[in-house]
Amino acid sequence: MNQHPGIKSSPSPPTISPAAMIGDHATVLRDQLQAISSGLFPPTSSKTLRRFSSTEAARIIGVTVSRLQQLAMEGLGPQPEVSPNGRRSYSLADIHGLRTYLDENTRGGRRYQPRRHEGDHLQVIAVANFKGGSGKTTTAAHLAQSLVLRGYRVLAIDLDPQASLSALLGVQPELDVNTDETLYGAIRYDEARRPLSEIIRHTYFTGLDLVPANLELMEFEHETPRALNKRRAGEPLFFDRVAQAIEAVEASYDVVIIDCPPQLGYLTLSALCASTSLLITIHPQMLDVASMSQFLAMTEDLLGVVSEAGGNLQYDWLRYLVTRYEQQDAPQTRIVGMLRTLFDDAVLTAPMLKSSAVSDAGLSKQTLYEISRDGVTRSTYDRALEALEAVNGEIEGLVRKAWGRA
Repeated sequence: MNQHPGIKSSPSPPTISPAAMIGDHATVLRDQLQAISSGLFPPTSSKTLRRFSSTEAARIIGVTVSRLQQLAMEGLGPQPEVSPNGRRSYSLADIHGLRTYLDENTRGGRRYQPRRHEGDHLQVIAVANFKGGSGKTTTAAHLAQSLVLRGYRVLAIDLDPQASLSALLGVQPELDVNTDETLYGAIRYDEARRPLSEIIRHTYFTGLDLVPANLELMEFEHETPRALNKRRAGEPLFFDRVAQAIEAVEASYDVVIIDCPPQLGYLTLSALCASTSLLITIHPQMLDVASMSQFLAMTEDLLGVVSEAGGNLQYDWLRYLVTRYEQQDAPQTRIVGMLRTLFDDAVLTAPMLKSSAVSDAGLSKQTLYEISRDGVTRSTYDRALEALEAVNGEIEGLVRKAWGRA
């Protein structure tokens, strides 16, 4: 087409490369997040846990404050740190030590360390949901820490490549996790596979160990289809690999918590096959419930295929946990009522309340169990902690029931 004399054509608008723009945004955001993280936790430092007051320690152990004071005055068991103003405080390691001392020196049969006995099978709890934003990682972190505070030996496995659980437990996935230092290192298909015991890390939360995550986990999603085509006779299928990795370290733990990815891939299916129990988080909004309906239908189909291929799918329990629940929200209340009508006892009695205390703790990559009660409005903190303890206590009851205990 000829251009009219004297009229200049307008320049074509510059084209935008989606890959370049997304790459730029990813770099800028990653740098900003690292700057924020470095301000909270400089690279040379490691995350630490605060000390607990005598009142908190007594509540955690299940004794009276006067009993702790008596032990301190008599020099029995781990001794508290005493501040200049005379306040006693205990580390989490001290609290575990006091449990051990009380078990060894208390008559009457009461046990302060509720660990599994010989013959009790390891409890492996998968925390799953098809949709992000359901409180899955927050639930997994608080459940793991709550069980540690109650005296159990806990391993947390971050199976989500986004690695939010790892970050919450003090591990920066971009900086602290190298090749084969995620669960992928223990379930990969080649000769570079490592024992899970070499990947597990101790955390600042004494009694809670971690298998961290990063984007390396996606390799399992990419490699599994090829491995299925090239599988040699006798080699374990993908859905057995996580279970076998955990089996090698089960003597060291009472409970394993797996934070699953928010999609039904090979990683999630492997976790579901390795688990003894399944906890599904639900945010009581209609779109989230509709998404969960799809998740359940797809899970049924895929687990059916896995079962036909020889996968062992026997759960001690399956429960739904209502998360981010606002009691004054009438539509949420109706949805929760509908779920209880449909699923009956499969919905946990206690919901996880939406709380600014939990959100505020998350801003500094902490949980409600880590922050001090003085750091937030006390009534808000107490209400959130009461809700958390109700949820985690109910789950502990299911664990103990699976072991045949009251």
